[in-house]
Formats: sequence, structure tokens, C-alpha cells
Amino acid sequence: MLNPIDTAAVIREGGAVGQYPDQIHEGVAWWLGACMIVTLQASRLAVAHDGHPVSAVFADRLCRGAINAQHYACNVHYLGQQSEQELLAAMTDPHQAPGAWLSADVAESFTTVRIRLYDSHGALLDDANGLAAIRDLIAQDRVPIPVNTRAKGSIESWQPQTTEGGRP
Repeated sequence: MLNPIDTAAVIREGGAVGQYPDQIHEGVAWWLGACMIVTLQASRLAVAHDGHPVSAVFADRLCRGAINAQHYACNVHYLGQQSEQELLAAMTDPHQAPGAWLSADVAESFTTVRIRLYDSHGALLDDANGLAAIRDLIAQDRVPIPVNTRAKGSIESWQPQTTEGGRP
């Protein structure tokens, strides 16, 4: 692992949370994306962030990890800046897919990054439904990589379907 983290301290509370750049770095998002796809055996993923520049960088890295997860050829629907509720709604429209929502909170001297990971039913990942497996893969430096270029997935900019009033 090129830039190790304290996996027990960072990968918790439904995903990952830590002070940037001391406890968490952009590579963690890549690792989470790749490990989430392999752990959940997912071929689709919805990703959104709160619009903060740091969370946007982390979201990009998570998407890149997800499309490079072994042989899954994951199709990432990148929603860009959306609320967590909009992400959850998009995860079920048109197909159920797992999701990730990223946010950044700025304090006086540090930024806290939070990455929330959801299964395809909209439940936050916990130790019983995948988070422990993801944490173990990262702690053991067994982050999955693609088996070949045909196994690489894709990232699509995607906006939730809207109703007549313009709201999802």
C-alpha cells in the first residue's frame, strides 16, 4: 500500500470518514470504489457529491476505482452535485444499484471528508452487509484491479429522471 491509512479508524459509519489529508486521502476513495464493486458484485453504481471541491475530487477517484474492479465492467452513473436524498432516489430509477455519496465539511484548520456507501436497497453498508469485507480488503492491500482492458467499466454523466414539475 503506497499511502496506508488506519482502516479501523477511517472505514466506519456506513463508509469512510476522516480529516483530509491527515487521516484520509483521495486514494481511499479509489480503493472504496473498487472494493465495493467486488464485494457487492455490482455491475452498476450511482455516485454523487455535495458540490465541495474536495468531495468532487474524491467522487472522481471513487468512480475511477469502481470502473477498474476486476472483471465487473461496472457502469458508473455519475450524478455530480446532488443531495443525498436525490442520490437515493436515483439508485432505484430505473434499476436498483448501489450508491456512494461524498461530502466535505470545512472547519478552521481541517476538512472532514465523509463517504457514505449504500447497497442496492438504499441501506448504508455496515459490517454485516459489506463494509467489514471492504475494510479487510484494504487493510490487507488486496484492492482489486481489472483483469484486462475489456473488463474496464465506464463512467456516464447522468441526471435523475424528472417529473413534469422539474423535480426528481
